[in-house]
Amino acid sequence: MPEKALEMKNISKSFMGVHALRDVSFNAYRGKVNVLIGENGAGKSTLMKVLSGAHTMDSGEIYIDGKLVDIKDPTSAMESGVAMIYQELNLCSDMTAKDNVFLGREKVNGLLVDEKECERKTLELIKEYEMGFHPNDKVGDLPLAKQQMLEIVKAISKDAKIVVMDEPTSSLTVDEVEHLFRIIKKLNANDVTIIYISHRMEELFEIGDYITVMRDGELVGEWPIEEVTKDSLVASMVGREIKDIFPKQQVPIGSTVLEVKNLTKEGVFRDVSFSVKSGEILGMSGLVGAGRTEVCMSIFGALSRDGGDVYLKGERVDIKSPADAMKKKIAYLSEDRKLMGISLMNTIRDNISLSNMEQVSKNGFMVKAKEEELSNNAVKMLSIKTPSIYQLVGNLSGGNQQKVALAKWIERDIDVLILDEPTRGVDVGAKQEIHSLIGEIAKQGIAIILISSELPEILGMSDRIIVMHEGEVKAEINAEEATQESIMSYSV
Repeated sequence: MPEKALEMKNISKSFMGVHALRDVSFNAYRGKVNVLIGENGAGKSTLMKVLSGAHTMDSGEIYIDGKLVDIKDPTSAMESGVAMIYQELNLCSDMTAKDNVFLGREKVNGLLVDEKECERKTLELIKEYEMGFHPNDKVGDLPLAKQQMLEIVKAISKDAKIVVMDEPTSSLTVDEVEHLFRIIKKLNANDVTIIYISHRMEELFEIGDYITVMRDGELVGEWPIEEVTKDSLVASMVGREIKDIFPKQQVPIGSTVLEVKNLTKEGVFRDVSFSVKSGEILGMSGLVGAGRTEVCMSIFGALSRDGGDVYLKGERVDIKSPADAMKKKIAYLSEDRKLMGISLMNTIRDNISLSNMEQVSKNGFMVKAKEEELSNNAVKMLSIKTPSIYQLVGNLSGGNQQKVALAKWIERDIDVLILDEPTRGVDVGAKQEIHSLIGEIAKQGIAIILISSELPEILGMSDRIIVMHEGEVKAEINAEEATQESIMSYSV
């Protein structure tokens, strides 16, 4: 067994009387990739936030390099050699890369910030790990993958001995994931310990050395990666066997509900045409940046376009805003739930009510009983883990936040549902639940557009697939004839 870089012993943490962690002990081995998995709400993020100083534990002990440490805030965590890269990146988009790297730790020369030294040190790390951007690049101008790499540069610049990565590949292409894995292996070679949280099973066996499973705030077990299988891990995570992650239902496909012709936005997408029928799930595949999201945002009225037409049930419609789209019975689940999908500072009830005002109000006033009925139905249907509908959405796990974002739409009377990365950042059990719900929605005759970067999801859930590349539709394939290889060939 390699040496333990980290030992978290008997960690417990409660929020308002609800146990998030109960007597959890977790080990991370030096210079290895230590995978941490579990269902959404299992306590993974809470445990790592205790390690990073974002939460203070109620009880327990933390040892780094065999020494007891007192981590009470992010500063003390950083001083102990711990850095955390969150799924929602923590960067200042209006600042340069080097300014982000040294924010709060600026190199100074007398009374002034030594810009050249900050640039030199940042460039040194960028070159060593082949990051592919410049220290003076504005962060907001960098693609998401480069921003992810910048977070790694930040962590390395702090001389972190333990780096926590929370869903680091959720927005990366296949090539970008391979680049990330090369960086991780180089970090391991430099004796840096990685704690890796992901719901993508195929990644865990490619990059992991040891794996720890949590369930319901407790430790299930820890194993070398070669001693487990995908099926055994899933059973450990959810406490039951899951046989079919993609429970695609056979649904009668009706007439065309939505048709778009020659949608164009200069520099983003051009001449995009497709249709989707009642009860049909149309998969939209392509690499990150292919224009899938932008096309669907333009249909929903959240992004202007330069040309093209949208037809609903054969009638041309002029949709200029999301409010117009909602009136036309179009719903859109955003890929960025925190920016455009949910309000973190409001309760589950409030979030669901906001998209269903006509159902929960009377004569201009909110009806509490109707709000509670609608919200409780949605919580039950989507198996949202929460003490009550009055829980703040920001206090939920990422996967349960995603379920709330979806819950806003399932109670509406809609004809078209656009799902943009609906299972991003959710565990395998929640994925199956969401996939089953998508099937039930299709059975109601609703036309569904499913955008996903996960090819198994596209292949497993779609009736028909369109593939986009650099803003254009490159192929339309029947799902029965599609393969991962054929989709990737059109994607690139």
